[in-house]
Amino acid sequence: MPDALNSDTTFDPTYNQISVAPCSPYIGAEIGRIDLTRPLSDGQVTELRRAFIDYLVVFFRDQEISFEDHVRLAEYFGPIGAHVGVKTISNPTEDPRVRLFHYDETTPKISGDIWHTDQSCAEFPPLGSILYNHTIPPNGGGDTIFASMYAAYDALSDRMKTYLDGLTALHDGARIFGPGTPAASHPVIVRHPESGKKLIYVNDAFTAKINDVPPEESDAILRFLYAHCARPEWSFRFRWRPHSIAFWDNRCAHHYAVPDYWPAVRSGYRVQIDGVVAPVAG
Repeated sequence: MPDALNSDTTFDPTYNQISVAPCSPYIGAEIGRIDLTRPLSDGQVTELRRAFIDYLVVFFRDQEISFEDHVRLAEYFGPIGAHVGVKTISNPTEDPRVRLFHYDETTPKISGDIWHTDQSCAEFPPLGSILYNHTIPPNGGGDTIFASMYAAYDALSDRMKTYLDGLTALHDGARIFGPGTPAASHPVIVRHPESGKKLIYVNDAFTAKINDVPPEESDAILRFLYAHCARPEWSFRFRWRPHSIAFWDNRCAHHYAVPDYWPAVRSGYRVQIDGVVAPVAG
C-alpha cells in the first residue's frame, strides 16, 4: 500500500489513510487525502479523530462543502450544539445547525478579535467548532491564530502550577454576549477528557475572576495568564484561502481572529459540537 504522505497516486475516496502534515511544533495540522463532500470511511474517521486530539486544530483546503457536508463532519465527533449567547455578531441561516459568519464594509465589529475559547461561560462548553470560509479578503488578512494551552501549562513554573491547582474561575458570558447569557465556574487548571493532559483553562474574553482570592490578586494572576497563554512560542497563524476549513478543540486551544481586513469581505459558516462533560480539575 503506498504511503499516504508521499504517494502521488490519484486520490481515491475509499482509501482509508488520510495525510497529516503538522503546521508547528505545538499546534495545528493540515489534513489531506480527504473529500469532505462525501461520507468518510470508518478508517478515515478514526485517523481524523486521532489527528484532532494530537494537534488540537486541524485544517482542510479546497473543500467546497454544503451545510449537510458541514454537519456530517461535525457529527462524527458529537451532537450539534447551539450558541448560548443572547446577542451575537454571527447570524442564523436557513439551517438552524449552521451559523453565518459574514463581514464586509457594513460590519460594525468582527467576531472573535480577543483571545478566547468558544463559550467557556456554558456549564458544558462546546467540544469543538468547525469554521468553513468560502470567501476571504483578496489581498490577504483575516488570519486566525491558535495557541496550545497544553504548552502554555507546561511552560509554567512548578510553583505557579502548585498555586493554580485547585482554584476555580468564573466565566461570564454577559461580558461578550450581553445580559442573560450563562455564567459558570470552571477549574483554572483542567485535564483534557480524551488526551489526559493538563492545560490552562481561563481566557481573556470570558473569564471574569478567579474565585476565592482577593480581587487584586485575581486581576494580577489573570493578566499574567492571558499574556502567557498568548505567547507566540506555542501559537500558529492560519492563513485562510477560499474554501478552507479550520476545526479546533475548544477544550485545549485558544484562538484569535485578526481584524485586519476591513472593509474587504470574509464570509463563511460555522457548526458547533456540543460538550458533554464539564471541564474537570487537573
